[in-house]
Amino acid sequence: MAIVITGASRGIGAGLHAAYTARGQTVVGTIRSGEDETGAWRSLDVTDPESVARFAAGLDSVPVDLLVCNAGVYPDKGMKLADDYPAEIWAEAFATNVSGVFLVIQALLPNLQMAESPRIAILSSHMASTLRAPGGSYVYRASKAAALNLGRNLATDLAPLGIAVGIYHPGWVLTEMGGPKAEITVEQSVAGLLERFEALTPERTGVFETWKGDPLDV
Repeated sequence: MAIVITGASRGIGAGLHAAYTARGQTVVGTIRSGEDETGAWRSLDVTDPESVARFAAGLDSVPVDLLVCNAGVYPDKGMKLADDYPAEIWAEAFATNVSGVFLVIQALLPNLQMAESPRIAILSSHMASTLRAPGGSYVYRASKAAALNLGRNLATDLAPLGIAVGIYHPGWVLTEMGGPKAEITVEQSVAGLLERFEALTPERTGVFETWKGDPLDV
């Protein structure tokens, strides 16, 4: 059995990789470029279908018990509506935060079906909620809302295969993306997420909740 974590080179992804490795789990973390001889780190660009196909081929016959779709970008942080938001950043965000999630899940479906209790965890955000609309961050909010919608629909379609899907808000975390004013550390977020992933079962598929287990409104 293996745990696959996309975007594991830094931040929450790196924290999850370290935590599962410390538990003695077989963990495969992805980085944009470069690999190591142990197989614990493998190259993957989630926006590139050929890269996704190569990554999946490298996991041939490896059962994946947990797939954590963590890779994400926040290209419009701090942008102003009047004079920012070029079309390119919309494409970048959706290619990483939405279609990248779908492509990886689609490619690893055979591996997930080999596992006894397969689970998929999609890291979205409370900013995906349509009830939480303070304005700004249009690209990030829209892409994370799309990731939430994607996860909810995958939960329906993958339920007959016994694959559980959960969508999670990791908290406002002290990372490069979260910034210095964030509320919690990577270690706090990771500890909560580990519990959430462990609690994910077919009966709870489709959940949208925080790192602490609080349900979120869509």
